[in-house]
Amino acid sequence: MIQTKPKSVLLIAGPTASGKSALALEAARARNGVIINADSMQVYKELRILTARPSAAEEIQAPHRLYGHISGADDYSVAQWLADAEREIMRCWAQDQLPIICGGTGLYFRALEKGLAKVPPIDPAIREKWRNFGGDLHAELAKRHAPTAERLNPADRQRVIRALEVLDSTGKPLSQWQDEAEEHSLLSDVSIERLYMNVPRDELYARAERRFDAMIEQGALDEVRALPFLDSALPIMKAIGLPQLRDYLNGKLALADAVWLSKIATRHYIKRQTTWSRGQMKEWPVAQSKIEVL
Repeated sequence: MIQTKPKSVLLIAGPTASGKSALALEAARARNGVIINADSMQVYKELRILTARPSAAEEIQAPHRLYGHISGADDYSVAQWLADAEREIMRCWAQDQLPIICGGTGLYFRALEKGLAKVPPIDPAIREKWRNFGGDLHAELAKRHAPTAERLNPADRQRVIRALEVLDSTGKPLSQWQDEAEEHSLLSDVSIERLYMNVPRDELYARAERRFDAMIEQGALDEVRALPFLDSALPIMKAIGLPQLRDYLNGKLALADAVWLSKIATRHYIKRQTTWSRGQMKEWPVAQSKIEVL
């Protein structure tokens, strides 16, 4: 009888400057792995330095996928990333390599493990009804589907409205759509190894600030200067430091101020990442990182 190797995947998550990329590279070299990007900003080809993508030297040491493969002019979604990531994971399995998913975008990891609910388009009349509803939205949801209402914060108006729209338009609660998606996700029957990079927040702040100074020295301003005019609504425009450095290049800020504001934005981003992970990744085994990230 032919024995097939069990499918497995390694997930490495953590906030920016936590050392996850260095750990992924170490694992890839030791375990015949391929590193697959799960960072929503590192997909853009124009911003290697500003988004702290792996260097060309690091990419030589192990295969890297989904880094810098998208133009900043494109509107890249979670669904598009999931399709790309699934293709690369299956390619790894076909070649008996270990897929190592590495990044700091929590929504990417959730989509990979839970799948994306394929909810049909919402009836525009129903969407209009709930978005303009003047009463207690959470109470209305509780009347229609108490389990969903119990899971949602009454103050989270956007999620409550979404739950009402889906229930009213499809006849099924959003949780049922999500359960069906998870059941059919690529990793539903796969051996999953998870690691979360845990670094004290103050240390993360210090690492990220030193790294931003290094980015400036390495040519981050040239990257921003070379960008064509892009719609401010495009995802790439959310890259930390990009708006501030553009303001400097356009004469609106002194360089020192642009750098300082970029560091403040990085701190806010780290706080959002760590808050999200405490709620969504609290069961993940913790990997302590002592790697300095520059």
